[in-house]
Amino acid sequence: MADEEEQAQADQPDLTEGQGAEQPGPDTEDNAARTEAPEEEGTSSSGVAAHGGDDGEADGHALDQSAIDAMLGNAFSGSAMREESGMERIIKAGFVAYERMPMLENVFDRLVRFLSSTLRGFTNDNVDITMENMRSLRFGDYMGEVPSSSLFSVFRAEQWRNYGLVVVDSSLSYSIVDILMGGERGGGPKIIENRPHTALERALIEKLIVITLADLSEAFAPVGKVDLSFERLEISSSLAVIARPSNAAIAARFHIDMGDRSGDMDIVIPYATLEPVREKLSQQFMGDNFGNDSIWENHLISEIMETSVTVSTVFETASFPLSQILELKEGSVLHLPSKGEAPHRVRMECDGTPIFEGTLGRLHRMQAVRIDQRLIPLEEDLTPELLASLGSASVDQQSAEQRGHHASEK
Repeated sequence: MADEEEQAQADQPDLTEGQGAEQPGPDTEDNAARTEAPEEEGTSSSGVAAHGGDDGEADGHALDQSAIDAMLGNAFSGSAMREESGMERIIKAGFVAYERMPMLENVFDRLVRFLSSTLRGFTNDNVDITMENMRSLRFGDYMGEVPSSSLFSVFRAEQWRNYGLVVVDSSLSYSIVDILMGGERGGGPKIIENRPHTALERALIEKLIVITLADLSEAFAPVGKVDLSFERLEISSSLAVIARPSNAAIAARFHIDMGDRSGDMDIVIPYATLEPVREKLSQQFMGDNFGNDSIWENHLISEIMETSVTVSTVFETASFPLSQILELKEGSVLHLPSKGEAPHRVRMECDGTPIFEGTLGRLHRMQAVRIDQRLIPLEEDLTPELLASLGSASVDQQSAEQRGHHASEK
């Protein structure tokens, strides 16, 4: 009996431990049913510990999307395509894409031609310049992506009263220095990374910037006269800030090949700098008149000259009170302040606008008006020849219009 009791006591913990996991019964089935769903959705920390602390199995268990969303605070629980807010749309709408300034591309094309010729004489070498791209972006975004080894040249547009940047990368700067200092051809310049430019090297690069700004000023000549003057040369982007980081700017990149040497040069112009000539830069083609079509203008003027207008001749005018006008009926007589003088002075009007004063008379058994004074002002834009043709056309038209009908206010 003692042996059986001791054996029962020794087996008791195993039975109690097995009841929570394997003993059948209604309570156990309910608990299993309630815990089945959470175990399918994710793995809790207690579930990981139940594997006996096996690191390989714990690391190999993948979390599903619901567990990831719960860990990140349901930050990505919404739809994948997030709609833009109203403020984001306003900010994006505030940028003016460079496609709306097609004339600016023509200006940079002119710069490529001018600078290619200038650099050939400056370096005494074959120079090939191509414009790689022109993009519109925030000024802060550009300054954040430009390499720190570049040189930043600040220039001022005198007539526009604003600033711009010319950024020369290290490859181009060392290539120019190597060529001007008589380096050997064929091996290319030996660039030491993160080495600051010396005072002599910066002076040589400054000459490159000056001739570039001179050619850029000439390239802008069809758009408007502007003098681009060199301000300073900086080696740090933080010292070359000319606009707020959120301001829009246009960055054009030019690739310069000089034999076995090459490099890039960027011209960065904020939109605020181009604002004085923004309308001209929005034109579709380059020309002296910027969009004026002389053929169409001449055709329009000729058609206007053939337009028929009604000209009324006013003999007399008088003012009457409204009460007297309301009492008018058939047979009423209105007395005009005419003295019956001869010749009779009249005024000619077009749609209520006085245009001429003249004298009433007769010509070839018809009533006619001789123009004595012009009442409409002379337009400064009209040429004397056009004014003469306009006056003769008006007289001929008035004579034709007045035949057989003259309006008279009595």
